[in-house]
Amino acid sequence: MNYKETLFFVGKCLTISHNKENKNLVKKMLTSGKVDWDNVVKLSTTHYVFPALYCNLKRCEFLKFLPEDLVSYMKHITDLNRERNKQIIEQAKEINEFLLSHNITPIFLKGTGNLLEGLYEDIAERMVGDIDFLVSPNNFERTINCLDKNGYFKKNNTIDNSIVNRHYPKITKENKIAAVEIHYRMISKDSIFGYKHINNNLMNIKKNIKVLSYSDQILMTSYNKQINDFGQWFKTPSLRNTYDLFLLSNIISSKKVFARLNNQYSRYINNFALSSEKLLNLKNQIINSNSVTTKNKEFVKKQLSYLYNPEKSVKNRKRWETFFKYRSRIFFFLALFRNKSHRKYLVNRIKSKLKL
Repeated sequence: MNYKETLFFVGKCLTISHNKENKNLVKKMLTSGKVDWDNVVKLSTTHYVFPALYCNLKRCEFLKFLPEDLVSYMKHITDLNRERNKQIIEQAKEINEFLLSHNITPIFLKGTGNLLEGLYEDIAERMVGDIDFLVSPNNFERTINCLDKNGYFKKNNTIDNSIVNRHYPKITKENKIAAVEIHYRMISKDSIFGYKHINNNLMNIKKNIKVLSYSDQILMTSYNKQINDFGQWFKTPSLRNTYDLFLLSNIISSKKVFARLNNQYSRYINNFALSSEKLLNLKNQIINSNSVTTKNKEFVKKQLSYLYNPEKSVKNRKRWETFFKYRSRIFFFLALFRNKSHRKYLVNRIKSKLKL
């Protein structure tokens, strides 16, 4: 199995708890004995879906087709991730309670939000790096100060580039398992998808925890991959984002969500939706086929071509990484000159650190 074959095999495996056709295809592949498990482990780990792969194979009773030592290893990693996620959930609940006591409402995003709302049948399925949450831009600086007093801190050599980023640099607390990212924006263009767009549609789950509505979660997952993680330019697939989108599309119609979208990033989002369908071997489930344009098809074709030519893919990624690196630096200084609120924010942060 080459990289492309492995990618599409793992993609199908992630759907077998919900899709009968893919379940039959995966079973046929498993019983053929042609699966290269070394490649599967490597790829699913790189894409952060190794536990999700195990959970889906287990639910469909397909583990009997796997080598016993591999099953033991998969179970071990999945158990470790489940324990980690339990701690992340408790940490998020503590942060929520603490900030609410200071009249600040955090809105949990991405993996942490998914865990809190119960998106996954088994919380072990999702590998989570940080605890991400959004606050009102008016409460952003106050949130930083509150968590600072609560024991959260950023590394001393980390530059605060919040004015050109979406969030404050990662902060950590002793004896807490996850780093925290405080967001005041979800994407760079908050005029398209920002706090004001989602605040009236929030879901309130137990203990007054706020997460995005399902529709906004679909958009957030898509924007995060294509814009924040530069998927539109890197053209690299991401099974973790794709799996989240797939699960959300089983709850509400992602096709309707994408059909209502009409802004400068609509094509980028449709690119991700079509790419996700291809990766998971689905048809007309995530995006309406009538909404797919020639440019969407060209994006997926280019993405697939990079799977055949990894060197070309790496070269393309490095080129865009250099571009965005220098663009970010230029925007940082332009923001200081052009925006009084940015200058004020930076001065206040410096004063708070110097205790002036």
